[in-house]
Amino acid sequence: MSSPETKIDMFDDEVSASESMHGEMTVSGVPRNINQPGAPNFNTLDEPIKDTILRDVRAVGVKFYHVLIPKEKNTLLKEWDLWGPLVLCTFMATILQGSSDDMYDGGPEFAQVFVIVWIGALIVTLNSKLLGGNISFFQSVCVLGYCLTPCAIALLLCRIVLLANQTTFLFLLRFLISATGFGWATYASIIFLGDSQPPNRKALAVYPIFLFYFIISWLVVSHSNV
Repeated sequence: MSSPETKIDMFDDEVSASESMHGEMTVSGVPRNINQPGAPNFNTLDEPIKDTILRDVRAVGVKFYHVLIPKEKNTLLKEWDLWGPLVLCTFMATILQGSSDDMYDGGPEFAQVFVIVWIGALIVTLNSKLLGGNISFFQSVCVLGYCLTPCAIALLLCRIVLLANQTTFLFLLRFLISATGFGWATYASIIFLGDSQPPNRKALAVYPIFLFYFIISWLVVSHSNV
């Protein structure tokens, strides 16, 4: 059984040790503020909300740019996100949804377009993984979603064409616009996802991608509600 003096000595040692613990606490991996040495070093948890939103918007815009001009293959794969696909899917579903008038209602509902896009991307991704693809599930969904950009642009242009009185020429124009968006989307997705598949199975991986964007483009060209 220890004496009271021993307990007091141990307590004093702990106090002196705690008083000697001082210094600068930093988070590893967070870059230091070189431009303003006296300013605090912010990370994504304590930076202003405005800066976080602007950074995410710029990142999404860069991904849209690389889909429209598919040169850099690893842009959509390094830092994937689903904000762009969600925006594109919501935009297309809003425009493609059927009219409230039963007489002219020939288009799909909002939820149907949403399901077609996301379930289609899910099936294409699962097919890619089963064939031995070396990218993650969400990377593939991100690429397929962002590559809807040409189809969304084609839908917007077709919507503008629908404002005029429809003729055979305008229908052919809409068909040409939709076909261009389909080819563009398919080409961009193959550029990003082609190298992730084994060489002897690329054709099996490309066919579902082709079919996915073909269905989306068919919805675009068949849309006739203004």
